[in-house]
Amino acid sequence: MLNKDKKFRHKKNLIFATILLINIILSMRPIPSKSASVSLCDDPKSDLEQLIKNIAPDKIFVLADEHTFRHCFNFIKDVKGVSAERTCRINAGDDFKNIESLSSVWRFLSERGATRHSLLINLGGGMPCDLGGFAAATYKRGIPFINIPTTLLSMVDASVGGKTGINFNGFKNEIGAFRQAEMVLIYTPFLNTLDQHNLLSGYAEMIKHALIDKPEALDRLLKITLSDISSDKLSALVAESVLVKDRYVDSDPLEGGIRKALNLGHTVGHAFESLSMKKGRPVLHGFAVAWGMIVELRMAENKLGFPSSVRKKVEDYINKLYGFHPFGESDFEDLYALMLHDKKNIGERINFTLLDKVGEPVINVDCSKEEIKTALSL
Repeated sequence: MLNKDKKFRHKKNLIFATILLINIILSMRPIPSKSASVSLCDDPKSDLEQLIKNIAPDKIFVLADEHTFRHCFNFIKDVKGVSAERTCRINAGDDFKNIESLSSVWRFLSERGATRHSLLINLGGGMPCDLGGFAAATYKRGIPFINIPTTLLSMVDASVGGKTGINFNGFKNEIGAFRQAEMVLIYTPFLNTLDQHNLLSGYAEMIKHALIDKPEALDRLLKITLSDISSDKLSALVAESVLVKDRYVDSDPLEGGIRKALNLGHTVGHAFESLSMKKGRPVLHGFAVAWGMIVELRMAENKLGFPSSVRKKVEDYINKLYGFHPFGESDFEDLYALMLHDKKNIGERINFTLLDKVGEPVINVDCSKEEIKTALSL
């Protein structure tokens, strides 16, 4: 007989093993060669109703965190088949993008009779879209899902591209799968529900897209001041930013090559984000990525000859908007250890996406420990 503690540990081990097995199964299933369709809509209710009619699910479920349920659910609550009773509400924040939350979504679907022909609508920011996409990808080996992003970050990045997953064992997005949504419905008035801090988080991904796109796109963004960071000003730029990501995803859906350009700033940024969570002082994803871009542009200058004048201009701009990262020299070994777990790595090599120049990303750049430390300038 197993005692209570052993039963609990045994149950958790079974869950972890199941997750890993599901990933293996999913990796063998065919994946669409194109990214999900993205629609910038004026009426989310009307567009969603038409989309549901085309999918023809037997039941409809919604995943929302506490904030998006309060501020955004009303926009879709009158859609036929959508109800509060079939809406799974989870805690907000990246701290809750974990196996416990994932298990609660599976349980919600299972206890309410979701089938392989049911539909999951992920309503929210990056966390609900990542978590909900992975729940849909794994429940009964895959059910269709729609992403309705409600934050700038999820509109221009997290909801688009088919990456789904959860954080695990202290690492960002350690467990996940590629699975495309049936559709991504973007309704920019949702940005009115965000404060400037959250708008800035999404804006960092727009800066990244401009850096890997073309000089003209970057120049436009560098003219935007902190007082311009508002829902009205940024709404007009969403479509352009989404198109940059969609172009990279469309050419390389499974990130075997050039799609890795979208990871600019993320190798260091994810280390910043993970360490801040471990210290109990979490930072928003976009802030960590913005600081990560500063470090990786320095590496690009030192290793590839990225223009110093452009690097300095971008670094000064990011510092004005996001401030300086809160890490010191004593944090380097912890940051380096986190980078060693990055998904892009090959063996013991830490692979970076760097830039030759704006619009010309270079993937799989191997940087030494000393090169990383020099660029961090801790």
